[in-house]
Amino acid sequence: MTDWLQGTIIERRQWTDDLFSLRFEAPLAEFKAGQFVRIAMDIDGERVGRPYSLVNAPHEPLLEIYFNIVKGGPLSPRLAALEPGATLWLSNTANGFMILDEIPEARYLWLLATGTGIGPFLSILKTATPWTRFERIVLGHSVQYASELTYRELIESLRTTHGEQLHYVPLVTRETVSGALSQRIPTTIASGELEALADTPLAADNSHVVLCGNSAMITDVTEELARREMRRHRRREPGHITTEKYH
Repeated sequence: MTDWLQGTIIERRQWTDDLFSLRFEAPLAEFKAGQFVRIAMDIDGERVGRPYSLVNAPHEPLLEIYFNIVKGGPLSPRLAALEPGATLWLSNTANGFMILDEIPEARYLWLLATGTGIGPFLSILKTATPWTRFERIVLGHSVQYASELTYRELIESLRTTHGEQLHYVPLVTRETVSGALSQRIPTTIASGELEALADTPLAADNSHVVLCGNSAMITDVTEELARREMRRHRRREPGHITTEKYH
C-alpha cells in the first residue's frame, strides 16, 4: 500500500497545448537520478495515481515532472490545470532501475527517448557521474513536431559545459526541421543516420543504450539492435539495452 506525501506546486510551465512541467516542494526521501514516483490527486472520492519520472537531479531542491495530457484520462488533465500553491500527492519513495548504478561499463552511452521520455535522462545528465564514466553521451529525442523539442535551454547548457562529450540528436517525424533527422529512431539506426549525425559508433563492444518512451519505439529499437548482437541488460545476464518498467 502506498504511503503518500503532500506536495505544493511552485511552478507550472506549459510547453505546448498538451505538454506541461510541474515543479513542486515535497519531503521526498533520497532518490537516484532516473527514478520515478507515483503522482496522485483525489478524484471523485478516489486517489488516482500514475508513475511519472523525475526531471530534477537528486541535489536540486524542487521536484519536477514532465508529462503530456492523455485525452480522456482522469489524472493528467487535472495535473495540467494545477497552479502555484495547489497541492498534489506523491509516493514517499522513488523507484526504478533506469539508473547509472545498474548500467554496465561502456565507452559510449546512448540515451534515446520519445516525447516525455526525455525527462529521466535530463535528471541523469544533471549529475556528475555520467561525465566521469562515459567518453561520449548521445541524447536522442524523437517527437512529432519541432515545438515538442523541449528543455532546449537546459540541453544547450549541458552542451556548453561538456562540449563534444555530449551529442544531442533531435528527430522530428511530421515536419522538416533543419539539423534534425526526419525518421523514427529505429529507422535511423537501421540506416546509419543516427550514428552519422552523432558522430559515434553504435555496437555491442562499445555502447550501452537506454530507452524511454512509447512501447513501439522500445520494441522496434530492441529488435534493430538485436541485429547488432545487442540484447537487454539484466543483473544475471549483462547486456547492452536498458529500459524501465513503470508498473
